[in-house]
Formats: sequence, structure tokens, C-alpha cells
Amino acid sequence: MGLRSTLRYAALALLLVGLVCAGGLRAQRQEPVVVTALMPAPFAQATAPIVERFNRRHPGLELRVNRGPFETEAISDLAISSLLLGDSPYDLLLMDVTWTPKYVAAGWLTPLEPLLGEDALAGVVPGAREGNRFDGHLWRIPLVADMGLLYWRTDLMAAPPRSPAELMATAGALQRAGRVRWGYVWQGRQYEGLSCVFLEVLRGFGGQWLSDSGDRVELASPEAVAAASWLRQLIDQGITPRAVANFAEPEALQSFGAGDAALMRNWPYAWAELQKPGSPVRGKVGVTTMVAAAGGSPAATQGSWGFSLVSQSPHPREAALVIAALTAPEVQKDLAQRLGYTPTLSALFEDPQLVAANPVLPELRRALEATVLRPLSPLYAQLSDILQRQLSEVITGEREAAEGMERAQSLSNQVLRASGVGARS
Repeated sequence: MGLRSTLRYAALALLLVGLVCAGGLRAQRQEPVVVTALMPAPFAQATAPIVERFNRRHPGLELRVNRGPFETEAISDLAISSLLLGDSPYDLLLMDVTWTPKYVAAGWLTPLEPLLGEDALAGVVPGAREGNRFDGHLWRIPLVADMGLLYWRTDLMAAPPRSPAELMATAGALQRAGRVRWGYVWQGRQYEGLSCVFLEVLRGFGGQWLSDSGDRVELASPEAVAAASWLRQLIDQGITPRAVANFAEPEALQSFGAGDAALMRNWPYAWAELQKPGSPVRGKVGVTTMVAAAGGSPAATQGSWGFSLVSQSPHPREAALVIAALTAPEVQKDLAQRLGYTPTLSALFEDPQLVAANPVLPELRRALEATVLRPLSPLYAQLSDILQRQLSEVITGEREAAEGMERAQSLSNQVLRASGVGARS
């Protein structure tokens, strides 16, 4: 572990000692401080033994987890509805990386530097550091890393395709030979997963969603049109099933996991599912970053989850202790060992136990180096919704790619201009 990481955890240890001492006095008075965290259902279940252990070790401080919905949009709606009332029952939120700018702009979060120090992200891999700072402050500490990956069948090809054209050629050849029913499955349903898929393809073709200045959407560029056209071509040529328009992560995983597809786009969690006893593809799967055309770069959408402190919390110091404890190395290692979650700390990617249990961990580290953020904007939800709607029409054949991307750009720039963010020219 590096010097900066050592200093980070030394500072956190001092915070821990101070709060434990204070907690001991409260415990004698039988007045425990209760810190409440809202987590999506999967994380609430995954951290249950960790929370129980935390509460045993911290007399006078009780961590309670509210189990929220499964879907990202639903958990955000729940959090926002409580925050709008001005009397939120939550001290901490386990947040998707895209929420940060919106929550900061609304005044719902507390900066973390005064509580956790300027080096609070020391030891975190560069790709997982992105998206935690906004408007000059740190608002979020990542718990698990997440990034889009290209899964490929190692028993069907010697190496994964590295360009869109090569992917289509490889997949098509395997289909014509009768080796697989489908060449490539991905998330084509009209929801956030589609925006994540498109961002990777867009960067692979050399395009970008927002201009460098952040005040203009660039979805009508030749690169963006080429990216949308490629997704449609996959369907037209039968490499991807038409039913992909209804695919989210579980549907893509089911098809690939059954051995029906040669390639799949999904998140790291899928690896552990594919290696379970009885899986038809167990031991036959590799992972890598997405393909890229000439002029583009392989990209992996960053989709991490991390803890943020609610500005309405009456217990900010205690809540900061919880953040530090729940993102500590031993917790991240436990989640990686038990459930296959991807850690965010550099040292854990070199941990012999973790690498032995998850041999694709080095590849995940390389994918983190290619992560790309969705637009850091308080208006991201609206921008993503517009893109999803237009892409859905392209995927289903209701609209040509050029027209769909032109509409996506026009409608998105209207949203930016109406908010005072967009360029007027």
C-alpha cells in the first residue's frame, strides 16, 4: 500500500478512535447515535453481514440500512422524494455515479473533504476516481467499481474482435457455421442501460456525447450517426436478435449464458454468474473492453456505486465514519470474495487471493483505465431519456439513424438552452 493510502487510513483511524470514545460514553447513557443509509436491494443484501459486524464493533453507534428498490431509477426516485420534503430519514445514500451533479446542484449533499480529508480517494484506481468530484468538491466515496465489458467465448475464437467490422465478421462466420444462434447480445431496451451501451459504441467510433465545454450536445455528428447505424446493422444482418429491443442485463446474460451467443456486452457481475456450477459456458469465457473503429478508442462506461452524505443529516461525523468503514479495504475484499464485486482500491487488484478467485481481475483493472463517464450534468436524466427514446426508434426500425440522432441533438440542446447551460448560437 502506498504512502498516500497509508496516510488516508491513518487519518480515518484517528476519526474512528475519537468517535468510538464518544460512542462509548453515549453507550453508557444508552443513547446510541443511529445512522441510516439507503441502499438498492442488492447492496443492502450484500452488505448485511458487514453492517452487522460494524454494529458489534461500534458501541454507541448503530448503522441501519433501508432496503430500497432494485432498479437504479426507482431508488433515485425514492431518495429524491424524501429529500424534497426537507426532512430526509437518511444520513447516507449509496448513489449511482450519474446522480452526483443533480444532487449537488439541489443542495442535497455535504462535501466530504472536511470530514475525510483531501486524500480521501488515495489508493482508488484512476477510473473509479472519476465522477466523485463536482464543482470543486468531493461528494462521494466509491464502494464498488463497475464498467461495461465485452464478453467473448474462448472456445469459439482465439482472441476477441477489436473493431466493429471484425465483430460482425467473426460473429457472422460463427453463425453461418452453426456454432451459435446469435453473434452478439447487448442491452437494447429503452432504459439507462441503452445509454451506457451507446456511449461505448459512440466513443469507439470517435464521437462524444457533449462538447468539451459541456454546453452543446453532439449526437448528430458523423461518428454518432455511424455508431447508431452500426447497432441497427447488427439487427438487420441477424447478428443480434430483434428481441434485443427488449433486452436488459438479465436477458443478455440468459442468452449468452445458455451458449446461444458468441459475444455479449454486460457488467462485471456477469462473470461470477457464468462460472457457476452447471453453467454451459463455465471456463469458456473471456472479458475485454469494447471494440473501436479507426479514429476511436475502446471505452467502458463507468457505472460505479458510492456513498454520499445527505446535507440534512444531524450526524455528519458519525456518518463519515460509516463511509470510511464501509469502503475500507477489508470490506471491498469481502464483497469481491463473496459476491464477485469489483473493488475500487488499486492494491486489491493485485491481491493473490482475489486474483486466484477471479482470474479476470487484471482485465477489469485494464478496463477501468478505459472508463468513460456519462455527461456530468444536473440535467443528465433528461439528456439520457431523450437519447434512449431516439435510439429505441432506430433499433426498432421506426426511424433512420441520421434522423434519430439529429432529433436527439436538437431536443437535448433545447433542454440545455432552457436551463441556461446551452450555447445560444
